[in-house]
Amino acid sequence: MLPFVRSNRNVPSLFDEFFGKDVWNDFFEKSGWNSNPSVNVYEKKDHYSIELAAPGLDKKDFHIDVKDNLLTVSSEKKEEKKEEKEGSKVVFCEFNYSKFSRSFQLPDGVDVNKITANHNNGVLTIQLPKREEYKSQTTRMIEIH
Repeated sequence: MLPFVRSNRNVPSLFDEFFGKDVWNDFFEKSGWNSNPSVNVYEKKDHYSIELAAPGLDKKDFHIDVKDNLLTVSSEKKEEKKEEKEGSKVVFCEFNYSKFSRSFQLPDGVDVNKITANHNNGVLTIQLPKREEYKSQTTRMIEIH
């Protein structure tokens, strides 16, 4: 077994002793493993807008679907880099694997048939147009007795 692979969480490995016990958690959080991209949600008069920060992903890497008023954005990307020179074998190889899925319960007023998405500079923007009857609704202050 390699010295940095943990076979038992109660027994510290050489890697833990050298780098500190939280090194694996820090690595996975900072590398994007098991994490979701940050999201901003805005409401405007005629639509909602969701911005999802996903640097390093292209528009072809995303999958967006809507079912039962639930919008799901997901991505899975595998990348492998190999350096080979004529007459030699590969002794070093880097690969990257990232995967996430985020779901959003849509408000009643969203017209699911008119949802659009755009990807620009690492930000996926999803426009969720409101149905006509919801656009004209204004906020009404309720008095508390």
